[in-house]
Amino acid sequence: METEHILEKGSGRINEDALVMEDNMFGVFDGATSLDRTLFDGCKTGGMIASETACSVFAKNGYPLATLARLANREIGKTMRCHGVDGSARERLWSTSAAVARIEGQDLEWVQSGDSAIVLIYQDRSHKVLVDQPDHDYETLSIWKQMASTSQVTIGEALAEQIKKTRQGMNRSYGVLNGECQAEGFIHAGVESLDKVTDILLFTDGLQLPSKTPKPRKGFDDLVHHYLTLGLHGLRDRIRRVENNDPQCRQYPRFKCHDDIAAISIRL
Repeated sequence: METEHILEKGSGRINEDALVMEDNMFGVFDGATSLDRTLFDGCKTGGMIASETACSVFAKNGYPLATLARLANREIGKTMRCHGVDGSARERLWSTSAAVARIEGQDLEWVQSGDSAIVLIYQDRSHKVLVDQPDHDYETLSIWKQMASTSQVTIGEALAEQIKKTRQGMNRSYGVLNGECQAEGFIHAGVESLDKVTDILLFTDGLQLPSKTPKPRKGFDDLVHHYLTLGLHGLRDRIRRVENNDPQCRQYPRFKCHDDIAAISIRL
């Protein structure tokens, strides 16, 4: 088994992603800051604390992954309360996505919440996305696509209310770990056979190839192709080149020039 990983800050001030690699367990986490952007413990965002909190719970590596996801969610809620976050104002909640896998012989135990992904690649170069779900940012990015060429401000300024509306959908229309009990209903988990699997990819959405046209569901065909051709770091470099040529996010609709990246590749 050979592994590679990337943990890289995007164009924001700090990296809100995290990853864990403990023995036979691998996981990535994508923190999302509350919309009021309050800082805690001097200079940490809520998203950073949420992803670090989830990461530390999974690093214990002593329970079924679905149990660890529930424990991580509860620990995030506890940590927010300790920091005085008002849980009734949902736009103030910290959150993180999670994609974690544990290899046990010829089986892969896995758990996922939010938009971090786990992709299995097979000997014939086909692939399987373990959780295929709608992109909860599709509506926002579609609106930005229509107005980006004429807007004089950033997507965050132009679509602040739309972004707030989407954030209100946490654990109502899409799942994240954010301390709410409803989060547990959006935790996906299972066991997958590793028969004929050559590669396992776990990554946050910073490793997603930019697309000129938002889609209701993210596609992974090009991502898998470039990974197999270029490797994990080569895929990252390709993504960054595309983003560098569109720093205002107008040609490829997205929320920032570069998103944080947490990614792990496992070659069997």
